[in-house]
Amino acid sequence: MNKDNKVSSGMQEAPMNLASILEHAARFHGNQEIVSRLASGEVHRYTYREALARSKQLANALKAYGIEFGDRIATMAWNGYRHFESWYGIAGQGAICHTVNPRLFPAQIRFIINHAGDRIVFVDPAFVGLLEEIQDELPTVEMFVVLSSNAEFSATTLRAAIDYESFIGDQSDDFDWVELDEAAPSSLCYTSGTTGDPKGVLYSHRSNLLMAYASSSADAFKLSALSTVLMVVPMFHANSWGLVYSAPMSGAKLVLPGPNLDGASIYDLVNSEKVTFSAAVPTVWSMLLDYMTTNQLQVPALEEVVIGGSALPRSMLVRFKRDFGVDVLQAWGMTEVSPLGSINRPMPATLKLDGDAQLAVALKQGRPLFGLQMCIKDENGLELPFDGKTPGRLMVRGPWVVSSYYKNDSVILDSDGWFDTADIATIDAEGFMQITDRAKDIIKSGGEWISSVDLENAAMNHPEVALAAVIGVPHPKWEERPLLLVKLNPGAALLEPALKEFLIGEVAKWWIPEDIKFVADIPLTATGKINKMALRDDHVADYKVHN
Repeated sequence: MNKDNKVSSGMQEAPMNLASILEHAARFHGNQEIVSRLASGEVHRYTYREALARSKQLANALKAYGIEFGDRIATMAWNGYRHFESWYGIAGQGAICHTVNPRLFPAQIRFIINHAGDRIVFVDPAFVGLLEEIQDELPTVEMFVVLSSNAEFSATTLRAAIDYESFIGDQSDDFDWVELDEAAPSSLCYTSGTTGDPKGVLYSHRSNLLMAYASSSADAFKLSALSTVLMVVPMFHANSWGLVYSAPMSGAKLVLPGPNLDGASIYDLVNSEKVTFSAAVPTVWSMLLDYMTTNQLQVPALEEVVIGGSALPRSMLVRFKRDFGVDVLQAWGMTEVSPLGSINRPMPATLKLDGDAQLAVALKQGRPLFGLQMCIKDENGLELPFDGKTPGRLMVRGPWVVSSYYKNDSVILDSDGWFDTADIATIDAEGFMQITDRAKDIIKSGGEWISSVDLENAAMNHPEVALAAVIGVPHPKWEERPLLLVKLNPGAALLEPALKEFLIGEVAKWWIPEDIKFVADIPLTATGKINKMALRDDHVADYKVHN
């Protein structure tokens, strides 16, 4: 062995191209279905074998157009079969698939397309009008490919617009995927930009493939060819939590819901396609639970749902298991972690606990996947104990964790290579991590910390509360106090004294807010999280202390 610790192992080296996932699915699970609910309500069905052939047609079309290695190609679309093909066709032939979140403000969409320098945008018909309004401010975009057939294609002012079926129509379905260095970029996703301009995270073929391996394991999503996966989480939201890769890697049947994510639409797909596994943010599951409860429905095939994006309310976990026999797993991740970092599956010791203690563990964000390291540090950069009590800044590192932002030279890792997630968390002796707050959201009152996440979850345990948000507001004596904003369920008549009474015993008494505001709605970000920045803009000024 030389001084650089480099020595030949005698093992083969195979290039890591993400298209190999779809090749595997087509060869060994070729007849497995991909089911898509279209915007029209119709259902489209085909197989992994057919998806591979059409992805190769797309790769040939891009090559014929002149797309080269490293060129950025944007997609702005819901989960559907043409979008699925685009991911593999674009990255497999050496370009970079840049997913654009259509829920962002037009100014943010303009910024990220220009920052990425996208040459082509693949767009759902539903978002054509949005792009028509800003296309003159997108100088790098040469062509817009509308994800439709020629018969569905409507007149548009988008320059060089063409429908998807015409774009790939006369191309061969024979294509040799490009041999790539495993560190070659595959895809690009931007953060939601709630504290400034969005930041780009450039993934590699290696990082996405390793994360997909880890997330499909038995201790994570536990996917197999016997699974039917409803991919609710959008492909533009942090790689659809990796399911766009891990489902075909496992040979699972894949169900793509399109734009309709209301309770009735999700229930119809879960029931008709006999879905066994799904993943989404809590708001989606809340709509499904309410729809099933109102209509006295069951989902006999559904075994597990994963919840991420924001904290899992205790009441949601209890309702799923008690009323519908469905296990709920909480997961944690972020765009910068490709995106999955941890998932909460029970340990043997957990199952020996009594009901309340077991429930308390289930509400944590879980243990890290193999390959991802995790620790907590104090404000001086010193590692804190895994005692389940001491909170600190959650730090991560590993082969699918960001090391730098796209086109940004700022140093984002500490001297030991850890990435600061900006979450405040505890980790217990068995490795279960629990987010207690975002660093910018935690409330310091009289020198003591109050977790906005825990207080929100406590309020949402009340049966009449639909959504709760907590922000810190100035206070002349305590420096800062929590303000609880509550959106009630339709027809509910909960009053402030009754909610305060309910919170006694749910949280420490000194956490209970002096003020509770009942609001018609609580704003969400483009990724479905509570928009704390908007709430502060609307409410903090009323509490500012003037000396």
